[in-house]
Amino acid sequence: MEPRIQYAKTADGASIAYSTLGEGMPWLQTPVAPCGDLQVEWQVPEFRAWYERLARKRMLVQYDCRGTGLSERGVDDYSLDAMVRDLEAVADCLELPSFTLWGSVNFGPVAIAYAARHPERVSQLILWCTYARGSDFFTPQAETMIALVEKDWRLYTEALCHYFLGFSTGEMTGRLAALIRKSVTPEKWQTAYRSAAKFDVEALLPEVKAPTLVLHRRQLPWLSVDVATDLASRIPGAQLAVLEGASGGYALEDWQAVLAAIDEFLGEGEEAAAAAEAPAAGAFRTILFTDVEGSTALTEQLGDAKAREVLRAHERIVREALRAHGGSEIKAMGDGFMASFASATGALECAINMQRALADWNAGVGAGLVPPEDAASSAPTIRVRIGLNAGEPIAEEKDLFGTAVNMAARIAAKAEGGEIMASDVVRQLVAGKGFLFSDRGEVELKGFEEPVRLYEVRWRERA
Repeated sequence: MEPRIQYAKTADGASIAYSTLGEGMPWLQTPVAPCGDLQVEWQVPEFRAWYERLARKRMLVQYDCRGTGLSERGVDDYSLDAMVRDLEAVADCLELPSFTLWGSVNFGPVAIAYAARHPERVSQLILWCTYARGSDFFTPQAETMIALVEKDWRLYTEALCHYFLGFSTGEMTGRLAALIRKSVTPEKWQTAYRSAAKFDVEALLPEVKAPTLVLHRRQLPWLSVDVATDLASRIPGAQLAVLEGASGGYALEDWQAVLAAIDEFLGEGEEAAAAAEAPAAGAFRTILFTDVEGSTALTEQLGDAKAREVLRAHERIVREALRAHGGSEIKAMGDGFMASFASATGALECAINMQRALADWNAGVGAGLVPPEDAASSAPTIRVRIGLNAGEPIAEEKDLFGTAVNMAARIAAKAEGGEIMASDVVRQLVAGKGFLFSDRGEVELKGFEEPVRLYEVRWRERA
């Protein structure tokens, strides 16, 4: 199995070499840095094993950025916009409607910018050992190393690869250093370096809509775990996975752990997407809504970064409960979720599981987010309203609509934080299943002419 190399033309006229390998859902992988050669990389055993493993399940797409490898060499624009144009050209040439986007190291900002500008194209975003601000990577130490380029290009590339890959990688270091020297000139490298040092996509992070996984190795000497943590905290709903190791090479050290983290992340996305397509038109479903109570006040109390950490805990707990109880995530809506279930029993068990997991989090992890000297009342808690209703919603474009859905949303709005409220329809569907209900009487719901009888689900009484 050999990759097929073709060319795409950018909006500013540069020819970009790209390759495809395998079949299935597209995975578009950016370069690591402004260097590389698609043909030469394929001959490096470590890279080849990585690429073949990725291509077993999907269509792997790679490219050489402008000025490097098999792409057009006679260009001088290495700005962020120019680098995004390279990525756009490849995705457009292949007519990819959506794809997983992998952005690593120096090209992480490029992937972030593309994902923010083209949310409809990026189904998942995976970031490897990267950053949002060039200043986090291009430190004074890196500036000292770049001075070697003009004095001894060979020595510079070998020192760089030792630093990037780790000092115990042996022959791999020499092979990668030779690849850099073959794929880019010292002059082009310096130009690209100076441009990349100015990259700053921090303002775009809140605009990333795709499910995002931030991967990092804990012992990296050139990029702190704090940078990865900050990056993940600023992307809505992002997951952070910190792996052991000191190498920036994803195909080195424990690369199987990297692939396992990727497979788990993509598996969640694929399962959620498949589940969201499941409801047929007119199918009877139980609809569940969640909503975090007081999310604005939480941000004022903790600040943006720590509040985001709390909300990510809520997202993780909800999604884990949905997977465990057969729920389909229909959509995330700010500080809440809409989900559907084929089984009313499964929906109620899921809601109870959520509230108990949130209560455990509040009693443990949440208390550690503020300094001990602060008053106990300052400890953050996640208080979530949950509402359920059942009926025959209208299924359209992976979403659900109609009276059953609207009522479920209104019921959730009537709950207090930490409560589960259900309609009488749901209560009757699970009669005899051991659930405890408390009659809350008839309640007027906005948009409904007749009052609706609601029941609180008693979840604190453990069976």
